[in-house]
Amino acid sequence: MSAKANMNGTKYPPVKETLPEVETESNGNGHKMYSYEMLVEMSDYLLTKTKIRPIIGIICGSGMGSYWKDGSLAETITDAEKIPYEEIPNFPVSTVEGHHGRLVFGRLGDVPVVAMQGRFHYYEGYPLWKCCLPIRVMKLLGIKTLIATNAAGGLNPNYKIGDLMIVNDHINMMGFAGNNPLHGPNDERFGPRFPPMNKAYNYEYRQIAKKVAKELKLDNIVKEGVYTCLGGPNFETVAELRMLKMVGVDAVGMSTVHEVITARHCDIKVFGLSLITNECITNYDADTEANHEEVLDVGRMRQELLREYIARLVSEFAKIERTK
Repeated sequence: MSAKANMNGTKYPPVKETLPEVETESNGNGHKMYSYEMLVEMSDYLLTKTKIRPIIGIICGSGMGSYWKDGSLAETITDAEKIPYEEIPNFPVSTVEGHHGRLVFGRLGDVPVVAMQGRFHYYEGYPLWKCCLPIRVMKLLGIKTLIATNAAGGLNPNYKIGDLMIVNDHINMMGFAGNNPLHGPNDERFGPRFPPMNKAYNYEYRQIAKKVAKELKLDNIVKEGVYTCLGGPNFETVAELRMLKMVGVDAVGMSTVHEVITARHCDIKVFGLSLITNECITNYDADTEANHEEVLDVGRMRQELLREYIARLVSEFAKIERTK
C-alpha cells in the first residue's frame, strides 16, 4: 500500500485496517461490541502462542513503547515472545507514531509480564470500549496488576519536562460528557454494574513507588498528582488548560483514564505513571506550541531511567501478589 498525501500535499503512511467487528450487541452508540466469548477466544489464542503466564501487565505510553528498538522497557524483557496485534483475532491495531503495535510476553527479572507496545486511543476512531479491550483480555490471561504509563503535559507549575508523576487520582472529563468504556450491558463475569472509583490507584503501590524513587535517588523528579484524559487529537487551548488547572488537574493526556476504569471494574489493581513531556501553555503570549515530536524526544531521553524504575516496581509489586 503506497503513501498518500493530504490536502496540503504532505505525504503520510497508510493506516493499518482493523479486523472486522463481530456482530454482537450494540452499546447504544452504534458500535458493535465484542462478546465475552470473543474475548476468551483472544486470550486462549495468546495462551497457545506463549508459555509465559503473566501476573503483571504494562501499558507502554507514547515514547515508551519502543518505536525505536534499543533500550526501551519492552525491549529489555527477557525470554520475550512478541505477538503483533494484527495476528490476534479481532484485536485492534495502533496507528500512532511511538506505538509499536504488539504484545510482548516475557520476564522482568523473575516476574512474568505482558507489555503492550502501543495502546488504542479514542481519537483514532475507536470507541472507548474497544480502546480498553486489551485490559479485559489481560484479565483473562491472569493479570493481577496493571502498570499504566503515559506521556502527559505538565499543568502543575512545579512540574518540569522529564519529571515523572505518580497518578493518585484522575478526573474523567470524557465521562462528564457521557462517554465511558462501561457503557452498555454489564457483564457480571467481569465486574459489577456500578464499580467504585475512590480507590482507583492502589495506595500501597504508590507508597512503594515513592520509596523506590528515593532509593534510586529519583525523588527530586518523581511527583504525585491528578491526571485527566481529553479526547484529542488536538492539544488543549489556553482556556481549557486554565479551567483544568482550576479544578485540580496536574497533568493532561489522551489515554489511561478509561483503561483504569476498565481494570478496576474487573478487579485489577492499578499503578499509574505519567512522563511529563511538555509544559502546558497557559499564557496567550507564549511563542511555543505543543507537538508530538517533543513527546517522543523526552521518551527517548528518559527511557533508561524509566526502564530501571519500572523494573524495580514490577519486582516490588510481584512480591505483594505472590504473598496472597
